[in-house]
Amino acid sequence: MATGIDLAGLETAVETVVLPAVQAHGLTLVDLEVRGNGRRTAVRIYVDKPGGVTVSDCQQLSHEVGDLIDVSNLVLGSYDLEVSSPGLDRELRKDRELHWAEGRLVRVWTREPVDGRRELSGRLILVDEAALILATPDGPRRVPRNLVAKARLEVEPRGSA
Repeated sequence: MATGIDLAGLETAVETVVLPAVQAHGLTLVDLEVRGNGRRTAVRIYVDKPGGVTVSDCQQLSHEVGDLIDVSNLVLGSYDLEVSSPGLDRELRKDRELHWAEGRLVRVWTREPVDGRRELSGRLILVDEAALILATPDGPRRVPRNLVAKARLEVEPRGSA
């Protein structure tokens, strides 16, 4: 996979190498994952831009990023590279993904009830270290980060946002 680098360290190293190319294409890096099972490594890059990502955007970035990864020698041996959009109902796991989702509809499941509910949905209006703030039909809701079990994008109804 890589010499002396764990998967988290490899993700950080790959991000450092590919981020300038992502930005040069006018794209936002939503997430980057490196997974391996000992024989083969998978590098997954999720990007977005206003108006959405096209297949052409993904193809162009994939060629450039593949070359950058090859030249950097970060991933040894064979690897699979996937470049795609984040998807309409993506699970939001990392801070970067949550910040990217600000302004979008989300559904949040909690470990304990928040305002009497363990499932809340609304527009994510703020992400900070302590909480997610959702605009819900019943008003703003503060969801403490330590209670969030899962957060996921909701599919936007046509003509909204």
